[in-house]
Amino acid sequence: MDMHSKKQYLQEVQKDYLEADKSKKTKLLDEAQERTGLARKYLIRRLSAKTRWEKNPNRLKRPCEFQSNLIAPLVRLWDIFDEPCGQRLHPLIRDELSRLRQFEEIYVDDFEAAQLIKMSPKTIDRLLEHEKATRIMEVKYQKGKQPLLYHQIPTKLSDEWDRSLLGQIQIDAVEHCGQSTAGEYLNTIAHTDIGSQWWEAEATMGKGKQRTLEAIQKCRKRLPVKWIEIHPDNSTSFINYFLYDYANLTNLEFSRSRPYKKNDNCFIEQKNSRNVRRHVGYVRYDTTREQDVINDLYRNGLRLYKNFFQPVMRLEVKERNKGRVYRKYQEAKTPYRWLMDNPKTPLEVKKQLSQQYKTLNPAELKRNIEQKLKLLSIIYQSKHSSNLDIAKVTFSFDPTTQFRLPTYLT
Repeated sequence: MDMHSKKQYLQEVQKDYLEADKSKKTKLLDEAQERTGLARKYLIRRLSAKTRWEKNPNRLKRPCEFQSNLIAPLVRLWDIFDEPCGQRLHPLIRDELSRLRQFEEIYVDDFEAAQLIKMSPKTIDRLLEHEKATRIMEVKYQKGKQPLLYHQIPTKLSDEWDRSLLGQIQIDAVEHCGQSTAGEYLNTIAHTDIGSQWWEAEATMGKGKQRTLEAIQKCRKRLPVKWIEIHPDNSTSFINYFLYDYANLTNLEFSRSRPYKKNDNCFIEQKNSRNVRRHVGYVRYDTTREQDVINDLYRNGLRLYKNFFQPVMRLEVKERNKGRVYRKYQEAKTPYRWLMDNPKTPLEVKKQLSQQYKTLNPAELKRNIEQKLKLLSIIYQSKHSSNLDIAKVTFSFDPTTQFRLPTYLT
């Protein structure tokens, strides 16, 4: 029962309460206390003859001294002095308003100027309250975004996916900015297929919309399943007309996560730590050499090692019993095995994957990954060390890694 319902209930009880004797009043109080949960002393006061529920229509209201026409010049003053609080803005208005009128920075008549000077700090904060709330919402939701486009793309939750259907792709960006987001740095655009857990990634320089779209197109060519839907997070690098038009032209469904709800994109989020951060770390990468090494890692050894030789455990049942959560997982399989065991996978895809699987050596893939990570470490250290010059390191070509490695690492 909300407060409005309680008020209506007490109004009806009061009619009987005022005419009742002592024993009946006791019963009415007991019943009211049980139904409303209010304190007994409070109920006695509210049900007494002194309580008048109807508002007095003849009651004089305090006149509004400061009208709405003062809000615009007040906001102008607030902007000029860098959005201070009412206590700081009050003396500034008193001391600087006349000078600003002389400079023709603000246009108010003498009466309005007197009203602005007369305002108390609390009144200033009250009149600026709506403007402050509006700007906070603009910064939080509208900065760099197209509200109309966000309304056109539906949101999709984690429990709305058909996990047996192939081609539902979740996309996420992993920033390699280190401790500072200033300037331009590498971003990993990671993809995973919900039905098979197949993972692909591509590194781009910056968060440009065109570059992000190109990375998605490259990963789409490598992923062995036919795409039917893409589901990125809520960032502007994905929610833009580049990707929206691409989805429409290629007949892809387009959904997105809710703001600040990472679990809507849980299938790719859970892979970012083990597939990306575990290998390239949390340092800052901002050169084309680092981008070349990371992309070579993503396009060759790492994708093959993760998809063919790293099993994935998929949740089958999740139950809650007496405050404890019990989970049951399916048998662990690699994404390759999930595709081979799925009856919806085309026979041609199964044949190609089977032929590729026979040529792969997991131990050799692991060594190649470690070699490329060593090279990436050398390039990164050369940016911060004057003693190490990557340009002076001699390289030899290793055909198994498709990249040039330092001679002392081969």
